[in-house]
Amino acid sequence: MKIKTRFAPSPTGYLHVGGARTALYSWLFARHAGGEFVLRIEDTDLERSTQEAIDAIMDGMNWLNLDWDEGPYYQTKRFDRYNHVIDQMLEQGTAYKCYCSKERLEELRETQMANGEKPRYDGRCRHSHEHHAEDEPHVRAFP
Repeated sequence: MKIKTRFAPSPTGYLHVGGARTALYSWLFARHAGGEFVLRIEDTDLERSTQEAIDAIMDGMNWLNLDWDEGPYYQTKRFDRYNHVIDQMLEQGTAYKCYCSKERLEELRETQMANGEKPRYDGRCRHSHEHHAEDEPHVRAFP
C-alpha cells in the first residue's frame, strides 16, 4: 500500500508556524515512506478565503521547499464530485438527511450540558420516517 499524506490549509491568512510544522511532518512522512504528498486548499469559508492567502501559503510552501505531488486541489471546485458521492451514500443508506434546526440542536446541546452529559447528536433524523419536502433545508449526515 502506498502512503499518501496531505496538507489542507484554510486560506484565511498567511501560513503560520503551526501550519508549516504540520505541512513539514506530513511531507517528511510521505518522503520517508516513498509516498505522495497532496496539497488541498480548504477554501470553503467563502467569506474569509482570499486569493492573497492562497498565494501566501503556496509561497511559504515553496520557500520551505515542500513540494507536492498532487494538487493543489481546491475544495470549492470539487463540490460536484462530493455531491455525487453523497447522493450515492444516501441511496445506499450509509448517509441520511437531517432536518433539525440550528435552534433545536443548540437546545439539545444546552440541555445535555446542564445535565452533565457530553453534547452529542441524539440521532433524531437518522431513524426518522417523516416525509419532508425536497427543498426543505437539511444537512447530509453520516451515522
